Order: sequence, then C-alpha cells, then structure tokens
Amino acid sequence: MGSSLWITRIHDKDENLAAILTLLFMVSSLLWFLWIWKKSNTNPTPPLPPGPRGLPLLGYLPFLGANLHLQFTDMARVYGPIFKLQLGTKLCIVVSSPELVKQVVRDQDTTFSNRDPTISALIASYGATDIAFGSYGSDWRKLRKVFVSQMLSKTNLDDCYAMRKEEVHKSISHIYSDKSGNPTDLGQFAFSTSINTSMRMLWGDTLQGEKWSDFGEKYRKVVSEMVGLFAKPNISDYFPVLARFDLQGIERQTKKFQTVIDQLLTCAIEEQMKKLASAQNGGVQEKHGRKDFLRFLLENNNNHEDGSTTPLTVQQLKAVLTDVIVGGTDTTATMVEWVLTELMQHPEEMTRVQAELTQTVGLDDLVEEFHLPKLHYLDAVIKETFRLHPALPLLVPRRPSQSTTIGGYYIPKGSTVFLNVWAIHRDSSVWDDPLEFRPQRFLNTDPSNSFDYKGNKFQYLPFGSGRRICAGISLAERLLIYVLASLLHSFDWKLPNDATLDLSDKFGIVTKKRIPLIAVPTPRLSNLELYA
Repeated sequence: MGSSLWITRIHDKDENLAAILTLLFMVSSLLWFLWIWKKSNTNPTPPLPPGPRGLPLLGYLPFLGANLHLQFTDMARVYGPIFKLQLGTKLCIVVSSPELVKQVVRDQDTTFSNRDPTISALIASYGATDIAFGSYGSDWRKLRKVFVSQMLSKTNLDDCYAMRKEEVHKSISHIYSDKSGNPTDLGQFAFSTSINTSMRMLWGDTLQGEKWSDFGEKYRKVVSEMVGLFAKPNISDYFPVLARFDLQGIERQTKKFQTVIDQLLTCAIEEQMKKLASAQNGGVQEKHGRKDFLRFLLENNNNHEDGSTTPLTVQQLKAVLTDVIVGGTDTTATMVEWVLTELMQHPEEMTRVQAELTQTVGLDDLVEEFHLPKLHYLDAVIKETFRLHPALPLLVPRRPSQSTTIGGYYIPKGSTVFLNVWAIHRDSSVWDDPLEFRPQRFLNTDPSNSFDYKGNKFQYLPFGSGRRICAGISLAERLLIYVLASLLHSFDWKLPNDATLDLSDKFGIVTKKRIPLIAVPTPRLSNLELYA
C-alpha cells in the first residue's frame, strides 16, 4: 500500500512537471511568434510595383507591341511612374519619373550599375567585354578609364580635329559635285560621314577607296540590322531553357552580322600591329602629328611588362572599337537625321540657325571647330531634338546586383530595369508644352538652370546618367554639332516636289525615323571654290 502510494506520488509529480514544461513551451512559442509578427510589421517586405496581369508562363509577353517606348509610356499613365511586367521568366521594372530615376542612377548607382544584355548584345559585344554592356567591376572600370580619360581626352580630340575636318569636307564636296539639286538620303549620307570620320580617328582608314569598295556598300545595312536586333524581343532571352534552339534565328543573324564587323576589326588591328612593329624598328612619322586611337591602345597594351596591370585582350580591343563604330556612328547618324527633320518641319527655326551660321562663320568660309562654341541656337536645336527624339528612349537596361527598393517598391536582384527617358522628356509635369519643338527652352543664360549632356538633371537624360552614362559623350557632341553645322551652312535643304515630312519613329535600342529623310541640297556659300 505504501509502495503504491509512493509510486502514485511520483507519477503525479511527473505529470505536473510535464504540464509545467508544456506550458513553458507554449508560452515560449507564443512569445516567439509575437516577436516575429512584431518584427515583420515593423519592417515589412515592400510590395512589388503594380503592373498588368499576364498569361500563365508567358506573362505579358504576348501583349508587347512594336514600339515599346510608346507602350511603356501609356502603361505608366495607368499604373504610375514605376510598374512591373513579367516577360516569360524575366521580371521587368519600368521607371518613368525624374525622382525615381534619381534613386536608380544617383542614390543607388552602384547597385544598378550592371547591365542585362540580350543574347544578341552579348554576341555583338564579344561576350559583354565592352563598355556599353560589360558587367560593372575592376575590368570594366579599367576599360572605361582608358577610353574616356586617355583615348577621348580633350588633348586627343583636339589633335585629331584635322581628320574630322578632312572627312567632313570630303562629304560636303561629294554632295556639291554629285547631289546638288538631286534628292539625297540624309540618313545614309550622315552615316557615311560619321563612320568615315570615326574610322579615321580610330585607325587612320575609311570605308572609301578600292580596298573597302564592296564592304562599304553593305556596312551601313549590317550595322543597322545588328543594332535593331539588340532590342528585338527574343524568346531565348525570356526563356533561357529554349535558347539552344534559337527559335527566331536572332542568334544566327547576329553572328552573321558580327562576322562582318569582326572582319573589319581584325584587318584594322593587323594593319596597326604592322605599323607599330615598323615604328619600333625604324620610326614612322604620325599623320597630323598624332597617334590613331587603336595605335594608342596597342602601345598601351605593350606597356604592362612590370605586371602592375593586366593588358587588354584582343576581345576587349575589338569590343571597345565596336562600341564606337557600331553604337557611336549609328546614334550620331540617327540624330543628324532627326535634327534636320525637325528643322525642315519648322522652317523658321532653320532660318534662325542658318542666320546664326552666316553671322558666325560667313558665307565665304567653311565651318571650323572653333566656331562651334558660338553657335548657341544650333546647340539649343540639337538639345531640343534629343528631348523629343532621344536616340536610346529606354537607355540600356540595368540589372540590380542585390534586392533593393525604389519608390517604396521591392526591386528583386537580377530583374531588368528600364529607364523610360522618352516618357520623362515628354512629361507635361516636367516640361511646358512638351510636344512642341521649342529650342528656346534651352537658351537659359542662368548656368544653374542650364542643361547639358552630363546627366545631372534627371528630367533630361539623352546620354543616361551615373556610372553607366555614355562613355563617348565628348566625341559624340563634337562630331554631331560639327557635321550639322557644316551641312546647314554649306547647303539649303528642301523636300522634293510633292513630298511630305514624316516624323514617326521605329523603335529599337536606337530609335530611328520610320521613313528616311530625303531632301534636295542647294549650295549657299558665296565662294564655290570652297566646295572643291
């Protein structure tokens, strides 16, 4: 009996202990859940931006139109200045206000300094080893530093002015002798001038002459088609598992075009290496007292014997050259065509620009680069054209290196971020009468309220902003205004009989005129010997 009572008491103690432990566990669990709940409510994960619903698996991909800049602008009116859309496996974020763009390119610039190149862009840029599409890091910083601070330094650009002058004068002479009074494709002419000028500065050769006669004829088409493929919707980009099948043939097409570009670059590099070897053996006088940009890169590459820095690979050399002769020349030619289109659409502005040129240069002389800083109205016309027709309306897409927030919305790591500068440049809350062509808006004499191309004012970003701002601004700005000033000073331009201007565009990573500008030139200089 005593033994039984003792066992019962032990059993009761065990039950009490178990009850106490159970109660402690329940209280601890409750406190833990309360702590988690409080923490999650104190610092909740922000929501994704709003956006349209898509189809299962495909997302919004089937509903994309041909003109993404227009479609994205319309969608911003519905969903706000930041919205998302799912394209296959890829989450895309579109930003369409200066305030939110500032958060991307200034406040969190490092986070958003990577690119999201398409398969086509990867091929054309030699595996994203260039400046435009390369991943942010030490190699990219080294490449950009060589390109901007050394190749495109003010001293180098000043030194190669003679080459730019010679090529532009050749173009003026060609128009006078072969095109006067006849319809001229201004886009084609602008591209030829731009590519020949760029090539002269890069390696001292052009697409003219017997050596390049066949190549030069197809080069513009190759560049235009290649740039068009960069932004063309590709199933392989949205569904990587299908990339091996290249269902649309975009990879094959890009490789075909890239082979043509590579042929040109290989030839140029081999020629310069021969000249470099010859110079080291006996010395060669440089034309115009300067070294070509490619020669500079090759010599710079040879000065790494101490092992302090890594020389550029052949791929990197070709990739940087591609940035200039593909991206640079195509955008310059596109903007020449847009500026002339707007001036012909607004003849009173054309008259004012030519009057400024006559006063600054005189009808008995050609435009020189020292005239350019005095051409304030032409500069305003160019800036206004960039506002209405930014060459890259969505810039080059960015990809955040870590998850973050923009405008209170969650932006996942690895998503694709578009900055819709086309929408910002035409936003009525930012610009007065935004759809009107009014160059006067850029004539503000107050330096604190003036606009330039450096990307410091987020309502005007034709060349982008932040670390990934266009690396070739200095060259592009000089070449663009020089070519335009020369064309407008040397000739009057009229539409052919019964022709009408068309200002519609065709979307791409570079957005061009849908219908080429055809115009008839008439000489306006008083001294015809200047055209010789």
